[in-house]
Amino acid sequence: MLVLTQAEVRRLLDLDLLIDSLERAFVELSAGRASVPPRTAALAQGRGLLGAMPGYLDGVLETKLVSVFADNHAVGLPTHQALIALFDDQTGSPLAVMDGTAITAVRTGAASAVATRALAREDVHVLAVLGAGVQGRSHVDAVTRVRDFSEIRIASRTREQAEALAEELGAVVSASFEEAVRDADVVCACTDAGEPVLRREWLTGGAHVTSVGASGEGPELDRATVQAGLLVVESRVAFEPYPAGAHELQGLDPEAAAELGEVLAGTRDGRTSPKQITVYKSMGHAVEDASAAGLVYSRALELGVGTEVEL
Repeated sequence: MLVLTQAEVRRLLDLDLLIDSLERAFVELSAGRASVPPRTAALAQGRGLLGAMPGYLDGVLETKLVSVFADNHAVGLPTHQALIALFDDQTGSPLAVMDGTAITAVRTGAASAVATRALAREDVHVLAVLGAGVQGRSHVDAVTRVRDFSEIRIASRTREQAEALAEELGAVVSASFEEAVRDADVVCACTDAGEPVLRREWLTGGAHVTSVGASGEGPELDRATVQAGLLVVESRVAFEPYPAGAHELQGLDPEAAAELGEVLAGTRDGRTSPKQITVYKSMGHAVEDASAAGLVYSRALELGVGTEVEL
């Protein structure tokens, strides 16, 4: 069995290839050609959870174990930590275990880039990123590959984090979430907030909103934003109760949303006017992990990277 470290995974995972791979993955998911049961989780006495995300897509049979502990910032650890195991889809034999923390960060931003390429206007200028952690950085890296921006704004509840990320990325710091969102063309909400960090009245006409935050305490977006225009999800499983689904979508009709794969395949409409607001609510999905892990594993075999162990 091959073991791949976080450093090796980072070196092997090509972001541009992943973005293209995820487009196919979402189409296959919506067409019913992937096997992905809803995510399950064990709760650790209010401190966090351990989620299990098995999936099968295009010959990649995998499962991710991911822990989500919101208070980890205080002890210098990521809030999300993960392992991904790959199995042979012919025999079920274990093939590899790899770091999933880096994959989770990169594939989430890459999936948002797919949604941005499909839904955002072509003539965008301002990107606003809410949250200056791992996902804030990942989203700037990914989304700027599919649209050109003349201004990138960073806002965080911790100004020092926003200043550090803005300096690293050549962005500007906004004094508040509202200041960042006003007049922005694309907004990426990447927080662990348990209450809305974005309000509908802040959004300009034609804005595209991505939300990847999934706190156990509550929604990252207000209900008016979710219902402001076109709502797109990875899968309608997102309408199920947390942690399989999103707080923002509880009580709404799943058929009111389009799946991203449906938009990409042309079976559901995407953006229909320059003034339409589009919202992509992401909960993370196992097909994203399968796409990323499959690319990493194939590249590792090609280059002879990793450590072989016998169980």
